[in-house]
Amino acid sequence: MLTLNKKAREEIIGHCLRSSPNEACGILAGRDSKVEKVYEMANAEASPETFLMDPKEQLKVMKEMRVLGLEMAAIYHSHVASEARPSSRDIELALYPDASYLIVSLKDRKNPSLRSFKIVEGKVKEEEVKIVDSL
Repeated sequence: MLTLNKKAREEIIGHCLRSSPNEACGILAGRDSKVEKVYEMANAEASPETFLMDPKEQLKVMKEMRVLGLEMAAIYHSHVASEARPSSRDIELALYPDASYLIVSLKDRKNPSLRSFKIVEGKVKEEEVKIVDSL
């Protein structure tokens, strides 16, 4: 289960909406699958169908997380015109087996949906996303 507070959920959705028509991407940091910090990342591919985090930006975030004693709880990205489920490319590029993969669907922009998955060695398993008032 991935746990987010309402503020983090709104930050993620806001980033995805602002990035449209391209996919947005970012890192969610926390402890024990509870998200404490949202890192909005630039989509280096600037594409409506794919995303790629800039390696230098990603390294900077990883260093900051280490200093703060946080771990990567999840990687998030948006699907601007499709459902919130991993594409074959998402599955292929899921390189962090301990992280969750949160996908935001903007298919209905007025009511974006979030779903989270564990992806290990090509196997996809959906997990619950719990939204709480605060952590």
